[in-house]
Formats: sequence, C-alpha cells, structure tokens
Amino acid sequence: MRVSKLVSERLKDIPNGVVAKSHSLLLRAGYIKQVSNGIYTLMPAGQRVSLKIINIIREEMNKIGGQEVLMPVVMPKELWEKSGRFNSIGQEMVRFKDRNNHDMLLGMTHEEAAVHLCQNTIKSYDQLPYMIYQIQTKFRDEARPRAGLLRVKEFTMKDAYSFHTSQKDLENYYKKVYKSYQTIFKRMGMKNCIAVSSDSGMMGGQKADEFQLLVEAGEDNIIICSHCDYKANMEIATSIIDKVTFNDGKLQEVYTEDAKSIDEVSNYLKIDQKQIIKAVCYAIEGDPNSVVVAFIRGDKEINEAKLKKIVGGDVVVKDISEDGLVKGNIGPIGLTIDNAILVFDKSISGQKGLVCGANKEKYHLINVNMERDVKVKTYYDIAKVSEGEKCPICGHPLNIKKGIEVGNIFQLGTKYTKSMGMTIQDRNGEQINPIMGCYGIGVGRSLAGIVEELSDEKGIVWPIAIAPWQIYLSPLRMDDDNVKLKAEELYKSLSKKFEVIYDDRNVSAGIKLTDSELMGIPIRVLISPRSLANQGAEITIRKTGEKIMVNLKELKSFLAKTCKELRRNYE
Repeated sequence: MRVSKLVSERLKDIPNGVVAKSHSLLLRAGYIKQVSNGIYTLMPAGQRVSLKIINIIREEMNKIGGQEVLMPVVMPKELWEKSGRFNSIGQEMVRFKDRNNHDMLLGMTHEEAAVHLCQNTIKSYDQLPYMIYQIQTKFRDEARPRAGLLRVKEFTMKDAYSFHTSQKDLENYYKKVYKSYQTIFKRMGMKNCIAVSSDSGMMGGQKADEFQLLVEAGEDNIIICSHCDYKANMEIATSIIDKVTFNDGKLQEVYTEDAKSIDEVSNYLKIDQKQIIKAVCYAIEGDPNSVVVAFIRGDKEINEAKLKKIVGGDVVVKDISEDGLVKGNIGPIGLTIDNAILVFDKSISGQKGLVCGANKEKYHLINVNMERDVKVKTYYDIAKVSEGEKCPICGHPLNIKKGIEVGNIFQLGTKYTKSMGMTIQDRNGEQINPIMGCYGIGVGRSLAGIVEELSDEKGIVWPIAIAPWQIYLSPLRMDDDNVKLKAEELYKSLSKKFEVIYDDRNVSAGIKLTDSELMGIPIRVLISPRSLANQGAEITIRKTGEKIMVNLKELKSFLAKTCKELRRNYE
C-alpha cells in the first residue's frame, strides 16, 4: 500500500470534544471517521486491524468446534415476543414497521435468532453439544455514546450460542470457551485482560463472566482482592463490612432544622455517617406508581444492579414528594405508604443507636434499635463495595480498578429454548428443552481497548498480530533519484514476504516519521542518501524505540526474525 493512495487523513491536532485517548488517536491516525453520534466508518487501515482481530476470533472459535453462521440484523417482532424481550427491553432496542406495517426490530443480540435457527433443525440428543457463532453488525440505541469505539450505537460483535443436554455438559463447554477467550485476548496483544464474575443483566441465566481490560479509560469498576483470586464486577461484588457499635438508648424524636443530606445530619448531630440510616427512593421502570425505598448505612451507596434483582425489574430514582414522603426525613419507623417495597441492606442488620428520618419535616429519630424498633424479616446485600473493604473469600483488602468489557460469557440455561418452545429428544425418548450458553466479543471495542492500553505520547503502538501493516517503508529525500529507485525496489521485494505500507510522498522527514509513529506500525524501515551510501537501512522498533542499522543484503532475514520475535510475546 502506498501512503499517497491510502484513503485516510492524518491529523495534527486533537478534534474538539474528544476526550478518550483511543478516540483521539484513531481519528488522528486515519483509522476511523465519525458519521454520527456513536456511529463510525472504519477507514482502510482500521478495517485491516478489525479483520485481523476477527480472524483471531474465528480461528479460536473453530478450534473448539464452532460452526460459523450469519443471522439477520433485522428480525420480526414475533421472535422476540416469544422470549418476552420485545416488551421488556427499553428504548435501546430500535423497533420499526416495514412497508407492510409489520413490526420489526434491529438486533442488539441474537439469542432468539439462534434458537429459531436450531429449532426443528436439531432434533436429537446425539446432535448435541454444538456451538454456532457469527461475526455480525449489531445496533443498540445507546443513550450516551462516548469515547469513540468504546461505546457506540452500531458495532461489530462475535456472538456464539451453544446447546447442551445437561447443565454439567454446559459447564464443561463453558470452561473451554473461557480458556479460548484467554487465548484470543492474548493473541490480540492485550496485557492486562482479566476475567471477573458479573451480572447476567438482560441476557438472563445462572452464571456470567466478563473479560475486562484494565485501563484508566474504563467505565466499569472492577473489584480485585489484593491477596486471593477474587475478582468481580461492581454490579455483583460483595465484601465483609466492618461492624460498628453505638450506644443504645430510648427511641427519641429530635429537631434537626433543615438538615437532610447525610453530611448535614452528621454535622448537625455531631455523629458518624455510619450511625445514620440512609433512605433512597425508586420506582420500578415501566410502573411510575410503584415505590421502592431502600435503606442502607449512611456511608454506603446503593448498588442498583443488586436492587433490581430483588424487586424484579429495573429501578429509576423517584421524586417521592407526590407520594407524601418527606425527602431527607424518610425512615423505616412509622413509614406509611401503600404497596411500597421496603428493602434493607445488611450493613444495618442488628445495629443499635442509629439515626433515621422521622417521616416529617425537620425531625429525625435517634437511638434506633433495628431488632426492637423495625423488626426486619430479611436483610439483603444491596451495597456497592468500597475501596479497602475486606474480601469475602480471604478477608484481605479489596482494590477497585477501571476496566473495559471486551467480552462476556453466560450460562443461559433454558430461558430461551423453553420460552420459544425448542425441544429435542433425550436418551429416554422424552422431549426436553436444550440448555444454552452464550458468548460475546466486541470487535471494535477490543480494537479501541488495545489502543487505550498500548499507545504512548507519540501515537498508537500496535501488536504485530493485529497491526494493519507490519512494516512502514519510509524513504527520505524522494527527490533523490537513487533513494527513489531503491525505495521502489525494496517495496516490491519486501511486499512479497511482508505487509508493507510505503510512504512514497515527497514530504519532509518530520512528517513521515511523525505519521509512522502516530499510525503505530511495528517496524519502520528508513532509507536515505546517508544510509544508502553505507549500503544500509535504519530499522526502528515502534514498541521500544530501538534503532538498528542493517545491511541491505541482510534486510529480509533481519525483518523476518524481528517479526517473529515481536509475535512471540502474544502466542
């Protein structure tokens, strides 16, 4: 590929409004171009990287028996009505009517399509287990797309679906996929990708794991034990919270003026925030008349992912003034509201000497004894884990890291096969619903994540396995006939064995060197009048910045050896 013919543009400055490092570098280096908010075109160089990532995924999926298929992006309403998700998923799913007034949708994921594909096609237990996968476009009407390819509306994803006759068989295959994913992300070049336990979310199912790339640009909070192997997404992470004790006494109502927030009440009564019962009010999404009041220790935050599992639906913060509640003065004692769901966190279980709202303006209750005054039947874990809290496994301190979710795997059970009526005949001749697993990898997000992890102040640093080209051939002084002639010879010769991008522009050395570093090509081969006078070329390794002078007669063998060494780190 000649740079003069490459469809792209390298930019010197960071575009306005761009914050994420990967977003900036991919735009500046000419790998992507924005079409709309959350929608991007992959330029030729970006597509080359994407295809290499896809090939790695495809090779590893084939190794564990995957059969590649291609399911439609557009699906009829009826498929998703069978699973119950047509109405349960919110505005992120795009619904529309075709010209015949038939309800259709754009696929965010393909569980329903996978079951439809296999239903009546696979009929007997002796055809299981098997796995189908695709690499396909998805569309999710993301409310807040951000950071370039890290959070988009339209994206390319590998999604796979396995079918099994038993939970044990699913668990065995799940382990194979788990190991395959570790290999895939290592081959891509990721250095800090870990698997963590996660919430299954809208996918449903009994068990889920995420593969998180630990980088500062990540928007997921990952809880990691400093001592053992405990790792979990904040959505499901648990911890051991140190219990605190306060003096017990007679329940009393006290005047607290305009103190409403935890800080204000703590300062007014001169007490620790841990002594206060915090109340947070929600509604269940889709039911504006519902009221959920969650109670938790004053220094803790509500984990809404945990709460929604308890109440059976997504929750949204609610303005409770219309329900007769007094914001900032809500407490569990004397709370009178019809059909309210009250949820109590374990952090206040068995506690005495607490403070809560008195359910009227300007007053709180002190000396609250949970066992004596509230008598809660069940306490739940609805708290977010905090830095430094104790690991639930070994008791050592927990750390919070930022991560980008690049892959996920789920044990779905029979959620989809049962709701959609897919059955097969088992060994005893009985009809059963196959048990499913689901496995996804975001192609574009992986590409951007690698840029976040491996770039430096000069630009992108591609691992050689996914770099758009292995070698950047950069002749200086193209106005020199000898340089131009030798550059053309080298381009033709090297292209027979390597992937080469040839900077044939008659521009300054500074522009060429800056562009090669910005684009992140692993090896730069520089020739100039000076190097040719010595029958050599200057080789620069992008990752380390190391420069080596190599005789032109030995150039091919040296480049082959260098490519092999660079690749070895990821195999």
